[in-house]
Amino acid sequence: MRRVIVVLFLSLLAGALCIISCGRKHPGPAPEIATADFPSDVGKIMIGKCAISGCHNAASYQNCNGLLLDTWAHLFNGSNNGASVIAYSPKYSPLLYFVNTDSSRGTVAIPVMPQSTTAMPQSPLTADEYATLKNWITSGAPDKDGNIPFAANPDTRQKIYITQQGCDLVAVIDAKSNLVMRYIPVGMNASTIESPHSISMSSDGKFACVSFLAGTYIQKIDTRTDTVVASMPVGIGSWNIVYIAPGDTSLIATDWVGDGMVIFGNATTMQMEPWLTGKGSGLFVYPHGITTNAAADTVFVTAQYGNVVYRYSPTLPYYTTVSLNGKPPATTNAGDSTSPNPHEITMSPDYSKYFVSCQGTNEVRVLDAHSNAILDSIPVGTFPQEMAISLTHPYLFVACMEDAANPLTGRRGSVYVINYNTFEVVAKLYGDFYQPHDLGVDDINGTIYIASTNANPSGPAPHHATACGGRAGWYTIYDLNKLQPKNNIRYEMTVMPYSVGVRFAK
Repeated sequence: MRRVIVVLFLSLLAGALCIISCGRKHPGPAPEIATADFPSDVGKIMIGKCAISGCHNAASYQNCNGLLLDTWAHLFNGSNNGASVIAYSPKYSPLLYFVNTDSSRGTVAIPVMPQSTTAMPQSPLTADEYATLKNWITSGAPDKDGNIPFAANPDTRQKIYITQQGCDLVAVIDAKSNLVMRYIPVGMNASTIESPHSISMSSDGKFACVSFLAGTYIQKIDTRTDTVVASMPVGIGSWNIVYIAPGDTSLIATDWVGDGMVIFGNATTMQMEPWLTGKGSGLFVYPHGITTNAAADTVFVTAQYGNVVYRYSPTLPYYTTVSLNGKPPATTNAGDSTSPNPHEITMSPDYSKYFVSCQGTNEVRVLDAHSNAILDSIPVGTFPQEMAISLTHPYLFVACMEDAANPLTGRRGSVYVINYNTFEVVAKLYGDFYQPHDLGVDDINGTIYIASTNANPSGPAPHHATACGGRAGWYTIYDLNKLQPKNNIRYEMTVMPYSVGVRFAK
């Protein structure tokens, strides 16, 4: 009897240690058990040292950060913090952080796994075992038959793309599993961070374009292969927003400086167009957000500081300034809280009106796309930034980055949901956010992806460090129909997730 009690106590102790080291409970039941389909050398480590009693096996994984490692398929269900292994990216695969004991090999995270207990003594992975896992991930983390995770159906796979402004990466999220499936290295200068800022998706889902705060080009990503396939030189500037116009043949980008530029390019050839840019003319003062009419022959650009939207045609040329508040159009080189200070601009689905997030006055302004008449002013949370529109629901989503009204302890930011037909606020989402800058709507799967930058040191401490330094950000997922969290998972990423693009959103 005493022996039974001792064994039971030790089993409970092992489970408790796993709870302490790994955090929150898994939000759902264990997936159906499949065969152990790792490659042989990898399987010996995963099955023999990780998926063991009290740790990452079917009986215990709920208390071990929800990470089940008894099969290759279960590994790619992720954990309570999102993806643990990302194919081709050992540097950004958290599983390697926790099995590493030598900082010269890469990032080290605590506690070291496999975890050793009195009941189940374990030794850290040897250098050869660590190299086996690292080389396996580098080669794509295939199963025993050579299948690469998330590689099937490249032409039709629904995906979400989020720029990682602090790491020169673009994260690719599989919409079915909700996990990061790839990291795409972007930028061209390996010696410095060039800060991928904005991402814009073509309407046919075949490519995306990325701008850089500290780069001199716009890059094009093939969304079938998730690789950079072209770079368009644009010169020195602070390239904030890139926008792929309707028809997918033209791209537009803004240089966010006092005497800024709006440049145009051919999205097919990735060559600059010789149209009006405003360089040296003072025409554009801190130009930022971009949209166009349906024909893409009239461009609307926000002036970050002041009350102005620029409306013009680069080929006629036609140029005018539109006031957002009924006062004479005026811009300034320094923001003030009395001006709208427009950040982003987006068209309604029927192109009859446009919405402008005004970070100076904490509102969204609505204007008629033909007459420029002010239709409404909608109060929202503090510091509204990017917006996203649903085509299956009459919803405009607004990320309010600094909203302190969030009632959750240690959280900051909100998402306002506006009916874009009636201009009524449908809901205010206060969730597990910290400085959410952008969001994306996946109408096909009925979800909303909200990217928290977590840039302020006062924000929540991440579950683990990142390989490129800085504080990890995350994304949370909401149900589009219920306007409630889809789950309790905080999907951690690298540093400063900033701009969101959705493949096959339309």
